[in-house]
Amino acid sequence: MPVTTRPYELPLPEDLERILLEAPVLARAYVVGGGVRDALLGLPVKDLDIEVYGQSLESLAQGLAPLGRVDVVGRSFGVIKLTTRAGVTHDFSLPRRDSKVAVGHKGFRADLLPDLSLEEASSRRDFTLNSLLYDPRRREILDAHGGLEDLEARILRHTSGAFVEDPLRVLRGMQFVSRFNLTTAPATIELCRSIQGTHPELARERVRDEWYKWASRSLKPSLGLKFLADTGWVAHYPELAAMIGTPQDPRWHPEGDVFTHTGHCCDALATLPAWREAEEASRIAWMLAILTHDAGKPSTTRTEVRDGIPRIVSPGHEEAGGPLATTFLHRIGASNEILGRVVPLVTNHMAHLQTGTDRAIRRLANRLTPETVQGLCTVMSADALGRPPLPAEIPASIPHLLHRAGELEIESQAPRPILLGRHLLELGMKPGKEVGRITHAAFEAQLDGFFADLPGAWVWAERHAAHWMPPDVAATLRARLSAAG
Repeated sequence: MPVTTRPYELPLPEDLERILLEAPVLARAYVVGGGVRDALLGLPVKDLDIEVYGQSLESLAQGLAPLGRVDVVGRSFGVIKLTTRAGVTHDFSLPRRDSKVAVGHKGFRADLLPDLSLEEASSRRDFTLNSLLYDPRRREILDAHGGLEDLEARILRHTSGAFVEDPLRVLRGMQFVSRFNLTTAPATIELCRSIQGTHPELARERVRDEWYKWASRSLKPSLGLKFLADTGWVAHYPELAAMIGTPQDPRWHPEGDVFTHTGHCCDALATLPAWREAEEASRIAWMLAILTHDAGKPSTTRTEVRDGIPRIVSPGHEEAGGPLATTFLHRIGASNEILGRVVPLVTNHMAHLQTGTDRAIRRLANRLTPETVQGLCTVMSADALGRPPLPAEIPASIPHLLHRAGELEIESQAPRPILLGRHLLELGMKPGKEVGRITHAAFEAQLDGFFADLPGAWVWAERHAAHWMPPDVAATLRARLSAAG
């Protein structure tokens, strides 16, 4: 289709706008990609990529050199970084034609073609909403593939048949529909289905990056899950696929099966201020936790007759979900840091129904490490809200748990051991296994509420652990307690 234009003024950093308007080598330079899309959607623009026509890589580098430090970081893909004297870095690239020559994300040959038409150069973009260009001289949007219309209609549509050459584009589609609240064009769904078998070509770090974007940036995460189901790509994540069709008791889950419930929970989490205001790592951990919180239900769900009435139950699904969450996180290449936070959230996501005493809350906080009671309450709140048409209410037990954990000063961190090895060494003990035995037993007693400060720890040690100490050390401890009154 012919290139259409629309007047528009994209807000550019002052130094970049000056460079684009004044540098002779950039007479045919355009802002491309996600920065244009985000500006049109009214979102903050973080990345601004510039595509330069009519120049070779060498002439572009020479023309940019007077403006700052030039680094050719992707010669085969025609990418140059310019770091201005103000210390700001901008990316410039040349138009290119990509050709698939082998399997895998590295199996492409990039031909740099400075005089390529705007239509063909932008056709290598994955989706039409990413194929838009901005001309800073004429202050207008250039659209060769109907991206403006699709963006206004909130439609995700592939740009060209070249879409099938990179299977990562399917996972990009998953996170795009969730981030921008999009409906996928039927032809794009079918194209994704046609390359379902190419998932093994993807490097795990690329899979991880797309899942992390879904987990940290989504407005409506359930749309990405529906996208995976519609395209058949959910089969590559059997821990999720098994949720489809797994029934739930309609008294507590009138919304439907486990997969449907999970989508509602993910959407609910994305609306909670605690999630929206958290740093990126917490958003990722909490979203992946709510995604997998019921992964144990497919293997534990059965029907039992209770009081003469058949009931759908899933006993032990929290514990069963831990290993399945672990398998899923390994499958997508999640870091050990994220895995360490997600799994205890999954295995404890019903703790508000069982935790009442201070002792239980302290032990819960310890089990959650490195996660926190605060994070768990956020996940449990999303679980409670993901059950339409039931009223969107958070059970009183959840804010009560958070409040009491706050009073115990453990809502945002695990209990810290009071009696440490160094205290015992200062008392005269020698390093060894007895030191570890005493500090471990002391921490267990601390969690049970037997003491709350160091003087209390010494009293406990004299009564319960003195027999693990050499006689002279035990005598020193008794003398210290006697002197303290």
